[in-house]
Amino acid sequence: MQMVISRRAVSDGFVAVVVAGSLALGVVGCSGGDGAAKEGDNAVEGAQLCGGTAISAGAEEGLKVITGSSRFEAPAEGSTVARAARSLSEAFASPAADDGDICQVFAVNAAQSDRLEVTWELADGPPQGEPAPKFTVLRMGERTLTASDAAVVQFACRSAKLPGSTPAQVKIGVERWSPKEPEGDPEKLKDAYATVAHSVSLAMAKELGCENNGGLGARPSLDPA
Repeated sequence: MQMVISRRAVSDGFVAVVVAGSLALGVVGCSGGDGAAKEGDNAVEGAQLCGGTAISAGAEEGLKVITGSSRFEAPAEGSTVARAARSLSEAFASPAADDGDICQVFAVNAAQSDRLEVTWELADGPPQGEPAPKFTVLRMGERTLTASDAAVVQFACRSAKLPGSTPAQVKIGVERWSPKEPEGDPEKLKDAYATVAHSVSLAMAKELGCENNGGLGARPSLDPA
């Protein structure tokens, strides 16, 4: 059995540990097989992940800092920001489900249990409460939280695709699921996670047609709030 952090725990910035088995068996994302790509398989660069427009040059470098690799398993069909934006819009119109997957990231030669999950969630409202101590708060969107193993960006989206009297509150999370402790400089890891989460968030805001890109700048702001 593996100890993992729940998606909602990370997106809310609070640490709540749950016990789960091999979650990879039931999750659909960038991985289409039973493990990460091996050398010589159809490996791709980071810029080709999650739809081909979600990962900026800075985010690609962030993935290298996080995983130690610049080559990744080829994404599964449909593991894109565009597909996730459609799912989010459908959930907003009929909130039977309020979160979902965007993609998974496996470094070449990584184990199935060592992956990044990129997810979306519709929040009930603006951020409230104090984040868990491991998180640093950044000035991006409504609030951004980053740690050495996860980051979440929350932004407000006013869009014709998400009609309502108030902007929709969208969260994009990037979380590492691994039996290993994070390796490397904690501050560099925090910046890397925040950069990847910002890149995917900006891509999602553009895909949803959010006014002013949901308040997200073209580049991540990594200075603590």
